[in-house]
Amino acid sequence: MKPVLKVRDVCLSYHTLSGETPALSHISFDLMPGEFLSIVGPSGCGKSTLLNLIAGLLSPESGSVTLDGKKISAGSTEVGYMLQKDHLLEWRSIYRNILLGLEIRKELTPQKLANTEALLKTYGLDRFRDAKPSQLSGGMRQRAALIRTLVLEPELLLLDEPFSALDYQTRLNVSDDIGKILKTSGKPAILVTHDISEAISMADRVLILSARPATVQRIVPIHLDIKDRTPFSSRNAPDFKKYFNLIWKELNKNA
Repeated sequence: MKPVLKVRDVCLSYHTLSGETPALSHISFDLMPGEFLSIVGPSGCGKSTLLNLIAGLLSPESGSVTLDGKKISAGSTEVGYMLQKDHLLEWRSIYRNILLGLEIRKELTPQKLANTEALLKTYGLDRFRDAKPSQLSGGMRQRAALIRTLVLEPELLLLDEPFSALDYQTRLNVSDDIGKILKTSGKPAILVTHDISEAISMADRVLILSARPATVQRIVPIHLDIKDRTPFSSRNAPDFKKYFNLIWKELNKNA
């Protein structure tokens, strides 16, 4: 099986009037079809910068990022990006918010609209289709934001701390919902998070970045002996604490 995403020896620095600040140093990893990868690392180490490179919003100074063998460029339609804020437009209904990307791309085809209807029903938003974003809970808004991304049928999903603004209980429920949605969709995904438990519970592998300039410190495969694994049930797996302690120690090696 070939990787769907290849990141090879990527380096990036920020240039300002005061000088050069190295952000990423020789980053390399693969993402396999249908795989969920979590990325953790110290605050400010460049996790979001790495996602921006994969999305084509930034270009590496050296190295390469390819999706299905093709170089990712600005405006790539193959990558879906879910941010910390849902960015739903208050003057549009939930349904119209979900259709926004399709409208911009002029892809409001019968097939895409039928897929939108199916996603609304499958993930419990159909009865809220005419509601405004302010009428929904934070968790429901994030679910709408994910569906807005999925209707575009991207080849890869990027999630930049999409649960960070939610309270703890809602965060657990929403991460479980979205984890199940992504598993059903079969889309490969990369999650950036500060939450070690969240990273372990959702991922097939956890990539640990070092402090800036970020390097790949370690990649930890996650194998939890639990039937019908979900993000929520993963937290009760016998080996969950072992993985938590391992990743915690890696993150605090040079603290």
